[in-house]
Amino acid sequence: MTVTQTPSTPVPLLLLGRGADPTSERGVECPGDLPAASDPDLVERARKAREALGDRAFILGHHYQRDEVIQFADVTGDSFKLARDAAARPEAEFIVFCGVHFMAESADILTGDHQQVILPDLAAGCSMADMARILQVEDAWARLEEAGVASSTVPITYMNSSADIKSFCGRNGGAVCTSSNAKQALEWAFDQGDKVLFLPDQHLGRNTAVLQLGLSLDDCVVIDPHKPGFGVTDEELRAATMLLWKGHCSVHGRFSAESVADVRARIPGVNVLVHPECQHEVVVGADYVGSTEYIIKAIAEAPAGSAWAVGTELNLVKRLAAEHPDKTVVFLDKTVCFCATMNRIDLPHLVWALESLVEGRVVNRIEVDDDTAHWARVALDRMLALPGSGAVKD
Repeated sequence: MTVTQTPSTPVPLLLLGRGADPTSERGVECPGDLPAASDPDLVERARKAREALGDRAFILGHHYQRDEVIQFADVTGDSFKLARDAAARPEAEFIVFCGVHFMAESADILTGDHQQVILPDLAAGCSMADMARILQVEDAWARLEEAGVASSTVPITYMNSSADIKSFCGRNGGAVCTSSNAKQALEWAFDQGDKVLFLPDQHLGRNTAVLQLGLSLDDCVVIDPHKPGFGVTDEELRAATMLLWKGHCSVHGRFSAESVADVRARIPGVNVLVHPECQHEVVVGADYVGSTEYIIKAIAEAPAGSAWAVGTELNLVKRLAAEHPDKTVVFLDKTVCFCATMNRIDLPHLVWALESLVEGRVVNRIEVDDDTAHWARVALDRMLALPGSGAVKD
């Protein structure tokens, strides 16, 4: 395997793919169509193991999962919805989370002590979450203290972050947000202080601040953990309103303004629908912007015969196209690109995890220590207290 090294790329991202796409942001691999499972008996083995576990197990399937896994999910959804679904099933001894690591952490935080959360493949991480490590964030906070702005800064972290980062926000007067309630979270934060440190996705933070709160691009500065002094001067920190962590989604970050222009040229009258994790230029050029649940709802309610180019993970786009044959639903980019880490949860890993549980062995349990869980829960509870966030979606 040959790895293309990018000097400022944190080590975890180097393990996600076999190479780099120079036209996209880091951490992207586009292997084309996924191979079929090698063992033809896997589906039957999964069915038998699932049946043997009965109500003792509850399987969660994220929207970006491949179909071979989704077919065994008891519920599907975005990360926080799934974690709350798990919390609503206290009778389930095992929570099998077909998603990525930070999602399983959230499920462990929200579920009872008697429940065990299992991630079928521990390599299923999230490149975005990995871009903000707790030591980096603590060092950045010290940098804000040196500049004299920490006391007026409220940390807000996107749901797509580690439990450590959520806990950091809880301890420092901040909160968690989803892509659906980022606007409300920022409004709440600006009621508490003059500035926001937004982690770890710079694009969601920028798009929300500029397009929904009316701030300007000049009000935003980027905190880069790989540059001396985090890439900003004291004067820039004091002048800025939004302090954006230099992180991004490796799938949504690959869409470009050229992708939008190209699909409009190829499909006259197409509606461009994108996730707010996309780059600012893409969001500005789109017709509709919203969370994964928003995207699903928009396609479902669209009139027959309409055409849609969707800027989100390919497994979901393919599923939407199959579910709505009366509409044209295409992937926004011409190059196919799955979420490399989400797709580590495949049928062989799911079968192994389920059969292990049947045999009495708990594998790949995800546990968050009590102190981290407490402060992460504080940050989550602050989010849930925001107006309209009782039934929040990612």
